Amino acid sequence: MKVQQIRQAVHCELPEDWGTAGLPGTEPSRVTGRQVVIPGLEAVDTGVFECSAGTYRRVVKEAEVMHFIAGSGSFTPDGEETVHFASGDTLFFEANTQGLWEVREAMRKIYVIF
Repeated sequence: MKVQQIRQAVHCELPEDWGTAGLPGTEPSRVTGRQVVIPGLEAVDTGVFECSAGTYRRVVKEAEVMHFIAGSGSFTPDGEETVHFASGDTLFFEANTQGLWEVREAMRKIYVIF
């Protein structure tokens, strides 16, 4: 199938419990998601990701693009200025971008990791 579709990503059910993310001594964020596999492009990771409010470090090593469909917060790349985001925003991350997520309002995003 050449075209994959996630219907109503704003409201779709996220059936997979991906655990928690958080810094020591903080209330962890609950993380859920739905991964979409594109046949023949298994190295590309895409889907819908959601997490509750909290603070945690980014652990993804690959390049990533994400579009926020709900929530707000900020990301502070190591050694750089803080970037604030809200629903409707899109962020692009170079490979090996490390830093700190601070999610103020539960976020939901569409992501592509490559």
